Amino acid sequence: MAAIDPSSRALIARLVRDYLGHHRRGIALAILCTLLLAGLTALYPIVIQQGFDRFSSGDVAIAWVIPPVIVAVTCLKALAQYGQAVAVQAVVLRVIERLQNDLFHALTRADLAAVSADAPARHASRFTVDAAAIREALTKSINGGADVLTVIGLVASMVWLDWQMSLIAAVMYPIAVVPILRLGKRIRRASGGMQERMGETAAQLTESFGAARVVRAYRLEEQEEARAARTFAGLRAALLGIARTRASLDPMLEALGGIAVAAVLAFVGWRVAQGEGTVGEFTGFVAALLIASRPVRALGSLNAALQEGLAGLSRVFAVMDRPRLVVEAPGAQPLPSGWGRVEFLDVGFHYAGTAEPALEGLSFNAAPGETVALVGPSGAGKSTALALVPRLHDATSGAVRIDGADVRAVTLASLRDAIAYVGQDAVIFDDTAFANIACGRPGANQAEVEAAARAAAAHDFIAALPEGYATPLGPGGGRLSGGQKQRVALARALLRDPRVLLLDEATSALDAENESLVSAALARLRQGRTTLVIAHRLATVRDADRIVVMEGGRAVEQGSHAALMAAGGLYARLVRTQFGPAPVEAE
Repeated sequence: MAAIDPSSRALIARLVRDYLGHHRRGIALAILCTLLLAGLTALYPIVIQQGFDRFSSGDVAIAWVIPPVIVAVTCLKALAQYGQAVAVQAVVLRVIERLQNDLFHALTRADLAAVSADAPARHASRFTVDAAAIREALTKSINGGADVLTVIGLVASMVWLDWQMSLIAAVMYPIAVVPILRLGKRIRRASGGMQERMGETAAQLTESFGAARVVRAYRLEEQEEARAARTFAGLRAALLGIARTRASLDPMLEALGGIAVAAVLAFVGWRVAQGEGTVGEFTGFVAALLIASRPVRALGSLNAALQEGLAGLSRVFAVMDRPRLVVEAPGAQPLPSGWGRVEFLDVGFHYAGTAEPALEGLSFNAAPGETVALVGPSGAGKSTALALVPRLHDATSGAVRIDGADVRAVTLASLRDAIAYVGQDAVIFDDTAFANIACGRPGANQAEVEAAARAAAAHDFIAALPEGYATPLGPGGGRLSGGQKQRVALARALLRDPRVLLLDEATSALDAENESLVSAALARLRQGRTTLVIAHRLATVRDADRIVVMEGGRAVEQGSHAALMAAGGLYARLVRTQFGPAPVEAE
């Protein structure tokens, strides 16, 4: 363990400082139990030696005291072992819990671009696969202290029993140090690849099960099975590589232990031939040597577990330490009071790693209370423009202003409290109907939640659920239809009572009946607040105070529906191309 590289030392120091350091009392209890366990284990061979020597010398009266002493030592050792195991796990599990909380905190506050770069299942694997590796490494490391103390105690017993035989045993085990350290480095490299494979497997499974309808509709079962088989084969190869490396440790230590015992027996045979030593000394020494084999093997495998844990810890800390691009400016002030005027002033935006700008020179205004629709072909930059308002991304040039304040100069909390968002796919959490609406404004009471639900035409179907507003809606809102989910999302936005409302094709995936209900709720939601809507249905476009037609990240036309149709530009061509001379909807 002496050859810990600087990066590993830094990881361990951070873990001790920020996590283990908060559990001094639990660690102290574990150390106390560990010292007791090590002392009693070291005492065991001496008790055996005394017993054999007493019986051999004919001191029967004292010899019969030995069996009860052995029982007492064994029982005390069992209690110490139990206390040590519980104390260690209590500390380790609290450390893992805090690590998971800190990791979740980092991911929920990370830039949207950083979180979106990986599949959700990859992020989830850090809470499971990496956490399990860290837990095992922590447990084995703390138990390793107990093993070290136990070995020291047993070595002291062996030296007390026979220092010459101790020298023979002492020569054997240090030989294993070099291969153990080399194997540990190989395991750490392989562990990083294995953890990546686990993340890839989880991501692929999530994707495949999420596309169950498409898989069956297009008869893609065989294709998905083949893809999964390749993934499982890669995972098997990664796991087998680690298993082979780890499997070589115990046999190597077992062989060295056998050599040590054989050498001791040969030496004892020679000494017996010379008429030296006692049966008790020999028996106690061999007992100590055999008892020491378990903690020595555990110490041999500790480096392997530690390297896997360090690989997982490195990945977790890398996520926590990833710099955020969307941060509050020094001295940021709350969003000034106002009615929700939104201004895009020559706004440009580049996604990281792309050459072409997503937005370039985009300018338009939305006066308080107005509804402004963004339309245009796919890839025109509509969703990107909407994402800049709550600072899910930051403009790379120009400025987005709300009520005269650059959104980059105000506090994130005050900015996002002034905005509500409703997307095409309503987000429903695996919680009650009440909780799903109330998260729009934490602390809202039952009456306020019900009022928002009534305004969104959601009260009736929620009240008809088995437990009403207390009914769990299931993962992704599985108990609700698409239209019902959308109305719950609208109720959430109504409860928030925002200055600015962002609608991203909020009715495009609904049938005619649900669209009518949701559109009526949207009309109530838009009253008295500024609305930016990515338009899909023509009814939404026709009702808008202004339509901004986007192409290539720019606003190429602006005006009312009638004016734009009369102008015969891109907007009119989109409408006529997609829906004919009697249009029903536009994008």
